[in-house]
Amino acid sequence: MLPAMMIPTKTDQIPGLLVVVSGPSGTGKGTLCNALRREWPHLGYSVSATTRQPRPGEIDGVNYFFYTPAQFAKMIQQNQFVEWAYVYGNYYGTPRAFVEEKLAAGEDVLLEIDIQGALQVKRQYDKGIFIFVAPPSMEELRRRITMRGTESPEVISQRLEATTTEVAYAPQYDYIVINQDVGTAVEEIKAIIIAEKCRPFRRPIRL
Repeated sequence: MLPAMMIPTKTDQIPGLLVVVSGPSGTGKGTLCNALRREWPHLGYSVSATTRQPRPGEIDGVNYFFYTPAQFAKMIQQNQFVEWAYVYGNYYGTPRAFVEEKLAAGEDVLLEIDIQGALQVKRQYDKGIFIFVAPPSMEELRRRITMRGTESPEVISQRLEATTTEVAYAPQYDYIVINQDVGTAVEEIKAIIIAEKCRPFRRPIRL
């Protein structure tokens, strides 16, 4: 009979898994992450900070932490962000304390951030999992952004132009998920996380 494998204890706690979901605006990152969290509520989710105005229905501290530019600048000076970026006229960032506390406690953390931010995080967390969400086509991306009804025609054009540049960063990620269908895309992300949790350096065997 084979001896049973030992379960790691708190004294040799394995850090949690950092999962970064990123991609061009309008590809459905938020929709995918919300669906994933409903199915896997154990995933820690870091609420991002921003200087943009809340959209209808958004709640401070739930969807984003909404800060003034002066407040955000002070947090940058105090190194309180894991990453931050200036995107489409506003600042966005991920508070550092939540992420590092959860990972140190062995809990998994999900980040939904833009491409600039994802590349910053990658330089700091080399064992993170980086997933690039891509649209099925530019035509579908235009339709999705337009249907949101939250951006002006000028901003929509800026976002579509930026997508061409942003897609060029996809090879720097670990995985690419095409968001044609939300259910299928969520299953792919779940499969990625399950596989990564089984990698040898995250699952030591002690007999």
